[in-house]
Order: sequence, then structure tokens, then C-alpha cells
Amino acid sequence: MIKMVRNAVIAVVFGASSLLFAQSPQKFSADKLGSPTLRDPISVYNNWSSYDELSDNIPLTQELAMRELNEVLRLRKLGVRFDYYMMDAFWFDPDGGYRTWRKPNWPNGPDIWIKTCQQNGIRPGMWFSSNTLVKINAAAAWRDSLNKQGTAMSFYEGGFLPDFMNTLQYWYDQGIRMFKFDFVDLTVAPAKDEGRLSKDEIIQRNTNALRGALASFRAKNPDVVLEAFNGFGGDMDSTYYPFPFRSPVDLRWLEVFDAQYAGDPRPSDVPEMSFWRSMDIYSDHQVRRYEQAHLPIERIDSTGFMVGKTGTIYYRAMHAWKSALILMMARGGWMDTTHGNLELISEDDARWFARVQSLYLHFQSEGRIKSFGGIPGEVQPYGFGALDADGSVYVVMNPAQEIARVAMPLLSQVQKPLGEGRILFRDAGFVPPLSGDSIELGPGQMAMVGFGKYATSAFDFGIQQDVVIPRSIRPVAAEFHETGKGTIQATIPAPKGGDLRLIMQQYSPDGSLRRTWAGGPPSGTNMGKVFLLEATQNGKQLPIREDYDKIVWSGLSWAIGEVSAKDVSANQPLTLTFQSMEKDPVTLKGTLYVVNY
Repeated sequence: MIKMVRNAVIAVVFGASSLLFAQSPQKFSADKLGSPTLRDPISVYNNWSSYDELSDNIPLTQELAMRELNEVLRLRKLGVRFDYYMMDAFWFDPDGGYRTWRKPNWPNGPDIWIKTCQQNGIRPGMWFSSNTLVKINAAAAWRDSLNKQGTAMSFYEGGFLPDFMNTLQYWYDQGIRMFKFDFVDLTVAPAKDEGRLSKDEIIQRNTNALRGALASFRAKNPDVVLEAFNGFGGDMDSTYYPFPFRSPVDLRWLEVFDAQYAGDPRPSDVPEMSFWRSMDIYSDHQVRRYEQAHLPIERIDSTGFMVGKTGTIYYRAMHAWKSALILMMARGGWMDTTHGNLELISEDDARWFARVQSLYLHFQSEGRIKSFGGIPGEVQPYGFGALDADGSVYVVMNPAQEIARVAMPLLSQVQKPLGEGRILFRDAGFVPPLSGDSIELGPGQMAMVGFGKYATSAFDFGIQQDVVIPRSIRPVAAEFHETGKGTIQATIPAPKGGDLRLIMQQYSPDGSLRRTWAGGPPSGTNMGKVFLLEATQNGKQLPIREDYDKIVWSGLSWAIGEVSAKDVSANQPLTLTFQSMEKDPVTLKGTLYVVNY
């Protein structure tokens, strides 16, 4: 009898606890997971490019930062997810050792920004220039770590690193939960060691010191997010550089950093009629190269989605933003970062944004994302595929000046055959024929294709109207010859059947693609005045459509334009003159196509 009662009581207790458990919603906690670094995809807003104090003269102020925070909250109400707000460069007083905020831009410091973030479930983050003195002066505790030039501090010697780590802890204690480390220079030695230690020894000492300090910081503050930016390995300036990286990636940084960024948005060395499409290709290329350097794709921040009204993003505003957003999410990085002027995003745009974000956060969290195809900078078709048990979504790109068929491979041994697909998104113009596991894309075209559950109208994202792809393209024979320093010329019969596309590429004497850096705003030179395309007929200069005519702080190696068929007289030759104002010796190459829209 006693035994029977005891069993009955136990049964009642278990039943009650099960009921209580079912009524209490379980909440996700990253702290419960075993990984020491990035445990789940996060969405970050970074306010860089809403202001710009490097390639423009638009300063960071409290008013600007709070305006963008209000925009973050507006977009969240419309379905866009933001987990973090990163306060980017130059928030600090130059003489404050990263402890005080710049006045009069921040009259009362950061308290209102931090508090408002916290009240709304946003985790604040802050930017630091690691060990280089970028718009900041050396604090007293840093001076015995300075190099001879007085421009940077070593990590392994002197008082800089201990003070720096104390500063990070100070801000963590104030509520900061994300830290961005930029402009690191691991070759810096204190004055007494310059010339005494080898470069490799200095790099090793600095690396070991900083990595050890960050490991201790993470152990004390396990919920912190750390990101590596410029200086932690990889080549950023060009998509033409050979691989492996000239500046190698030390994978041991993954022990302390949640993500490594892959380069600020800039044009690739692949000419495209849409300047913004060449920028898409740059970020795609960088992600592929970092993946080849053995970084897990989840740990690569492509930094490819930036809208804004400043020089750092070439005054892009919202031009061709939809493909940029899709690609940023489709590349598979778990640090999904949105930069810039959020007030440019309308309510309709925000709802579209939220749909794309929701789809890919699902794939990042519960599915898999993998790259496939060729290397973007080598002008080979490629893409990024996402899959789960219900289907798959492929984002494909043809960077070439030709129509190309792109195969969409199975992404896993357990993935079912693709079956019938559906085009979910594409550029305007060329309508891509989809056949089974391959799709035909026009020159420079990007498309998104769904299979299985995702091959339905519920996942349609429309047509991007501000990138228009020709419906046909064919090469035009031309013999260019040099007519002077940095100038080539060719004469051809008047083309028939479409507009004439002109492409100029610039090379160094060694045969490598050569960028010209003509400066950033406000004093930089527009690339339309550096790379000159001219078409004349019967002594008359013909109008040329151009999209590269921008002030490009990151340099450019090409120019591309189109002469409309309506402006060309039949049966009269055209003379084409391409010129570069580059001061160094260069070789120019000209290529022509007839395109039909």
C-alpha cells in the first residue's frame, strides 16, 4: 500500500512539472552553448557611412547617432531585426585615451545612447583603432610602448596593452557588448627594439600578447562579441592580387575574434556597366578568398551592405541596394551588418528587407550555406547556395561580358535532386532561362532561384529595376594602338544591331591590373576625369553613358560606357579614344561589344 501511494504521488508531481514546463516558453541563451565564440547569427547596425571623417567631412555627432538609433527602432517595428548597434570611428576625445567622448559632438557623453539601446534590447558596440594613433594622441600610460615615429604602440612591451584592456573592461562595465578592432599594426615595436628585433619576431610578440589579453577578456566576459578589421590578414585593395594572400591570415585569431571582416565596399577589378554590380563582385570575391584561407564561412563578415550619402560609399544612397542585401545575407556570414543612413529605407523597403533577412537568418540558423563555382575576380560564374530539409535557394552571378550558363550543384550528399525551380529575384532586362539545375544569365547578371518549398510565389522578391542587363551581347573586333602616353585609339565601322559598349582596362608594365587612386571627397578627382572614353563620328563627339564617373577613394582599374545606337549614323566609321591620366607608366587595353536592351 505504501509503495502504491508513493508511485501515485510521484506521478502527480511529474505531471504538474510537465504542465508548468509547457506553459513557460523556453528562451534562447547563447551562454548555454559550448562554442567560445560566435554561437548564432547576429544582425548588427553600424553607423559608418551615415557619417564619414576619412573620405568625407561629415562628422559623427550625438544628434546623428541618436537619429540613426531612432531609425533602428523604426525598422524593427517593420520587421527588420537588429541585435547590436556599433558606434564606429572617432567617438572619442583625442586626449582621452579612449575613456572620454569628443566634445562638443557629445556634450554629455554616451550615456543616453547606451541607455536607449539597452531599454530597447539593443546591445551597444564601440570601435577602436587597436594600436595605431588614428585621430587620437598617446596617453601617458602608452608612451613607453611607442615606436620611434610616435604613430603606434607595441602590444608586447610597455604600458599600452594593460591600459587598453582596462579601457575595454571599463566600457564593458558601462554596458558595451561588442568591440571592433581596426587599423592594427602588428609590426610595431617600441623605439628600443626597432632595428634590434626582426620583423617576424615583432609580429609574433605582438600577436601573442594581444591574443592572450583578448582571451582573458573573453573568459571574464563570455557574452562579449569581438570583430577583427583592417590589419589582421588578407589583401583588400584589389581582386586581381594572387592567392594565397600576401598578408597571410593567422587562423589562431579565431580563438578570440567572432568574425573577420573581408574589406570595405569598393569596385572590383571586374568592369561592369553598373558600378554597384562591380562592388557586389568585390565582396563576393573577398568572401571566397577568405574561405580559401580556411576561415569558416560563418566567421567572415563581408561588410558588403552599405547605404549612405557619404564618400565612403561613393554617395550610393539606395542604388542597387536589393542585390547588395541579398548577397550580404546569402554569403553565409553570421555577422550580418547593415551600414549607413537608415532613414533612406522606406516602409515598403523595410518590409522587403525583413523578408530577405528572415529567409536567410533561417538558413544561417537552421540550415547550411555553401559557395560554389569559380572565383569572382577571375571572371568565372559562381554563387552561394542555402539549403534545409524542405528545399534550397541559390544566388548566382555571371561576372563576364557574355551570356553564360551557371550550374547549381547539390550542396550536400543528403540533398534531394533539385527538381523544378523558380526565379525569385533578378536584375531587369535579360530574362534568364531556367532549366533544371542550371540557369542562363546575361552579362553581369545576378539572380536568385528557389527549389522545393522555396519554388513558390511566397518567396518572390521581384525584379531589380536599377540594374538593367542587355538581352544580347557580341564582341566587336577592333585594333587599338597607342597614340601617346596613356592613350589608345581605334577606328571601327559603325556598329549595327545595338548600342556600343566600350571597356578600358589599365595594366602595370608587369601585366598586372593597375588601379589609379585619385583621392576621396571632398578634394579627390572624379574618375570620369581620370579615365576618359571618347567616341567621335564625322568629327562630332558622341554622348557616352557612364556609371564609373564617381570619386572613388579605393581606386579603379577600369572604365566602361555605352554609345546609344540612336546617336550613331550608319555607314560612317567611329573613332574611339581611351585615355588614362595616371602619372605612372601604364598599358591600356580596349574591348568593344554590341549590346541590345
